[in-house]
Amino acid sequence: MDRHADAMWPGLRVTRWLAVTGWQPATAQASRRVDSPLVRLVVARCQVDYAGRLSAHLPMATRVLMLKSDGSVLIHSDGGSYKPLNWMSPPCSVKEIATEDHVEWVVTGKNDDTLRIVIEEIQHDSTHDLGVDPGLQKDGVEKHLQELLADHPATLSPGLTLVRREYPTAIGPVDLMCRDAEGGSVAVEIKRRGDIDGVEQLTRYLELLNRDPLLSPVRGIFAAQEIKPQARVLAGDRGIACAVVDYDALRGLDDPTERLF
Repeated sequence: MDRHADAMWPGLRVTRWLAVTGWQPATAQASRRVDSPLVRLVVARCQVDYAGRLSAHLPMATRVLMLKSDGSVLIHSDGGSYKPLNWMSPPCSVKEIATEDHVEWVVTGKNDDTLRIVIEEIQHDSTHDLGVDPGLQKDGVEKHLQELLADHPATLSPGLTLVRREYPTAIGPVDLMCRDAEGGSVAVEIKRRGDIDGVEQLTRYLELLNRDPLLSPVRGIFAAQEIKPQARVLAGDRGIACAVVDYDALRGLDDPTERLF
C-alpha cells in the first residue's frame, strides 16, 4: 500500500522524510535555514533553476547536493568529471520551503542571483566535519615556479616587487603577495596549466583580501605556463590579468637573446 502511494504521489516520500528528521511545517508553506557549519551531503531527486546574469535549467533527476561550510552550494551529477553542474559561490544563504508535495531550497548569492532547487525525493542526508585542510601540496614544477617568480616578480609585470610568499588567508595561502610600482597590492596565483578552477580560486582569494582595509584594493595576476582560452576569458571578466610564464627562461636554461623568433 505504501509503495503504491509513493508511486502515485512522490511527494509523500518527502513528507515522510520531513517527519523522520523532525521538521514539521506549521503552515502549508513554512521556511527555515538549512545551511550548516558542517559539510552537508544530500542525494536527492531534484530540479534546479538558476536565475542571474544568465539562466539555466536542470530537469528532474537524481543528483548530489553539497552545502559546504564556506557558504558555497554545489550540484553534482554522476557524470561531468569533477565539475559541478551548477553552483553558488560564497557567501550565500540557503532557505528551505516545505509544502505538502515537495521541499524547495532557495539559494541566494551576494549579487541576488538565485538557485531554486525543487526536491522530490531525499535518498540520503548527512553532515560531516572535515577538519582543517592542510592545503594543496604543489608538485615540483609548480613549487619551483613559485620560487622563481618570487625571486623575479617583475617578469610578471614591470615594477612588481615581492611582499611575501604563501600569504595566509582564511581559505588558504596566496602564492605571492606583491606590490606594483604605484604601491598597490597584487595577489598572484601560480599554476602549471591555468584553467577555470585556478581563476575561481584566485577570485575567492581576492574577495577576502579586498575586505582588509590595509590591503584594499587588491588586484590579481593569474600566472601559468599555459592558460586555457576559457580561463583567459573568465579572468578578463573578473578583472584579473593573465601572465604566461616561460619556465625554461626563468631557470636560465633558455636565453631569449639567442632566439630567431
